[in-house]
Amino acid sequence: MTPLLKDTESKDMTGHAESGSGEGQEGLWRAVVWGGAATLLLAPLVAMRFTDEVQWTKSDFVVFGVMVTVPLAVLELAVRATVSMPYRAAVAVALGAAFLMTWLNLAVGIIGNENNPFNLMFFGVLAVGIVGAFIARFQPRGMARALVAMGAAQGLAAITALVAGHSAVLLNGIFAAAWLISAWLFWKAAGDQAVVQNTG
Repeated sequence: MTPLLKDTESKDMTGHAESGSGEGQEGLWRAVVWGGAATLLLAPLVAMRFTDEVQWTKSDFVVFGVMVTVPLAVLELAVRATVSMPYRAAVAVALGAAFLMTWLNLAVGIIGNENNPFNLMFFGVLAVGIVGAFIARFQPRGMARALVAMGAAQGLAAITALVAGHSAVLLNGIFAAAWLISAWLFWKAAGDQAVVQNTG
């Protein structure tokens, strides 16, 4: 992914070198994750055969397919780029929260319903993270700062909604906590990386 991450992988061989079953476990993990994603994508198609409550169009399946595939592809790249477990966990937490927030926002809306214009603020929160990630070049310390910025943006969105008379404190609190947990994991990954470099 980046030179710094690759350097960590070359010096910290705890992921693949200590156990010959490491690659097999990662293969199983990938099969479970991608298989689960395929099942999630097919679930509405199956449900449509048994109930009229679920009515998805082709565009719905395309949007949902992109929502599922893109974060899993990014997670796959993170797994391949580094053996740092805190870094991988940070990516998983951030992507999982981003997926859930997007899904909720498009399906029912975090504030009011999906047509409420205030919900556009939450796509802005995701934009802060995406821009921050590219500015940080996916390095753990910079990623930690980007996730803290996302937490702040989430809080600002919640305050704006409250001022406008909308209450979604619990959901905003959950997502803000997810961004900050991810930031802490990235910061931990940066600290582990420094130890490896100092002792290598």
